Amino acid sequence: MSLNTEVGLYFANGCGRCPRGGTPECSVRFWPTELALLRKIVLQSGLTETVKWGVLCYTWEQANIAILGAFREYCSLSFFKGALLNDPRGILEKPGENTQAARLVRITTIKQIRLWKSDLEAFLQQAIELERAGTKVECDAKSNLVFPIELEQQFVALPVLRTAFAALTPGRQRGYILHFTGAKQSQTRKSRIEKCIPQILEGRGMHD
Repeated sequence: MSLNTEVGLYFANGCGRCPRGGTPECSVRFWPTELALLRKIVLQSGLTETVKWGVLCYTWEQANIAILGAFREYCSLSFFKGALLNDPRGILEKPGENTQAARLVRITTIKQIRLWKSDLEAFLQQAIELERAGTKVECDAKSNLVFPIELEQQFVALPVLRTAFAALTPGRQRGYILHFTGAKQSQTRKSRIEKCIPQILEGRGMHD
């Protein structure tokens, strides 16, 4: 099955990254009501809806703001610069231990969405204002591995990539990070990451 490229097909076929797409076992089919309500809230914020990495992605002037995700255990609304958002109720979570920029809200019931509706709306408006102001996430230089935001974006869109990367030896992880961050331009970093995805998923290092 090929990667989904159309908004209208997401709820029918999912992202298209695995053989379960378009079947009753597709994760999108587990959360149709929850995803639809999350989508409605996001669209009311004025963001532009598009498809990236096979899933619904929301942008402001072509900058990535948020993304909808569907998993077997939960669905989610993830924010690419979530670390910068004011979260007084503490509902945002790190997707992974080494994540620096992205944060997500895990959803398992409609009741959660209704309870957190005002929080989600506030997150969306904050995220737009941060992008409008050109605010960037300051990565922790003391961290053993500082993931570029382009890699975190791929982790948000492709959770299996996060799992595969975490399973690599520390040396292989560091080799990839140095390769990715060695590029000065964001587009070059994106290109390098995309080219390396297949070998990361296979558990191989840069020079294996």
